[in-house]
Amino acid sequence: MSALENQIKQLIIDSLGLEDMTAADIGSEAPLFGDGGLGLDSVDALELGLAVQKTFGFQMDGENDNLREHFANVATLARFIESRTA
Repeated sequence: MSALENQIKQLIIDSLGLEDMTAADIGSEAPLFGDGGLGLDSVDALELGLAVQKTFGFQMDGENDNLREHFANVATLARFIESRTA
């Protein structure tokens, strides 16, 4: 697990108030939304999106950034953040 993936996992826990979870509980390839993963919903998506923008210092454009694809799991989110902050 990369340091960025670990940071994202901790950001998910902190920004969504998942006190009973640790970064080790979140699989890098596990879906963030829907069944089979964390089961986050649309409200969680908004909060996580805001936390990512604030933490990593860039704005996201919901119409042009294909955010659903980038927020599929921790690994895809890490690649997206790396591409935006490089």
